[in-house]
Amino acid sequence: MKKLGVGIIGCGNISGAYLGLAPMFRAIEVRAVADVNMAAAHARADDFKVRAETVDDLLAAEDIGIIVNLTIPNAHFEVSKRVLEAGKHVYSEKPFVLSVAEGEALRRIADEKGLRVGAAPDTWMGGAHQDARAALDAGRIGTVTCGTAHVMSHGAESWHPNPDFFYESGGGPMLDLGPYYLNNLIQFLGPVEKVAALTSTPLKTRSIGSGAREGETVPVLTATNIHALLQFRTGATITLSTSWDVWKHRHSNMELYGTEGSLFVPDPNFFGGKVEIATPGGEIEDLGRTDHPFGIANQENRDTGEMQANYRTAGLADMAQSIIEGRPHRCSLEMSLHAVDVMTSILKSGETDSFVTLTTTCERPAPLGPDEARQLIE
Repeated sequence: MKKLGVGIIGCGNISGAYLGLAPMFRAIEVRAVADVNMAAAHARADDFKVRAETVDDLLAAEDIGIIVNLTIPNAHFEVSKRVLEAGKHVYSEKPFVLSVAEGEALRRIADEKGLRVGAAPDTWMGGAHQDARAALDAGRIGTVTCGTAHVMSHGAESWHPNPDFFYESGGGPMLDLGPYYLNNLIQFLGPVEKVAALTSTPLKTRSIGSGAREGETVPVLTATNIHALLQFRTGATITLSTSWDVWKHRHSNMELYGTEGSLFVPDPNFFGGKVEIATPGGEIEDLGRTDHPFGIANQENRDTGEMQANYRTAGLADMAQSIIEGRPHRCSLEMSLHAVDVMTSILKSGETDSFVTLTTTCERPAPLGPDEARQLIE
């Protein structure tokens, strides 16, 4: 099968995941990396046997068709814009952009040049979440009326050696972790119509807990405690809580309540996990695993030591294969921009103490069943 050459801009922590996992996919081949810090680019290049380039040289490279934007969130728009203007497709880490206006600007350039734009996260393409979607689409719990989603901890400063950007404008738990939860909810339920939220910033500084800067404090310039209510076009209402001001909790990651039962979905930050279901009069039971290849454990979790499923770059590979085959890709600009609209509207609601109606919409992406997933890797 034809492969598209891939380049990466941004050689920070997340680049190792892309470089390490990309070789399992049929339609992509990472050939070069770039960073404003050339030492970081050379280090990644040496580790994974690819070229180290300047950003300008990578943008001009003839063997690169797609560039993956792994820069910090505040740089996502400008870097993606440069990629499109250079005539290459772009796939961005989350959050895709930091405003609807930025996303629409990228859409205009992409449309003018006939280019594709995609964005993480792609964890919703994992086996657990696709099994959950198949159950929803089969009507196993009837019509979803409401649900809950919680992603809460005490922030990244305990483990990340340079956590500054997590607490700058464009950071915070909603924009950093919200995409995993919102993209999953969008693939389950479709678009959101309006939101309301309460937000706060309890701690004004954070202390770095590891690395060369251990003990140094960083200012907190964004909301870190966000509790939102989402109304979907279907009529379903979902409570979404994202907070970096919680030490411990017992909330489930995601629960969906329907007219004929309830569905319990594992952490959307990961590809796998146990999906459970309950129907009227019955107990909560394991939904049962399918043969979905993106649910198979293939990597050790660095925190627990347990094996987990990790197929990051699946969204990038699907975009590349869709370009080759001439079909829509799943991690689309429309879906990613709608998630940005939801997140920024939630933050706006917290600032204005009012409901906010969304200005964008999207359709549910195509499901990725076991057969379609195998086509990406076999």
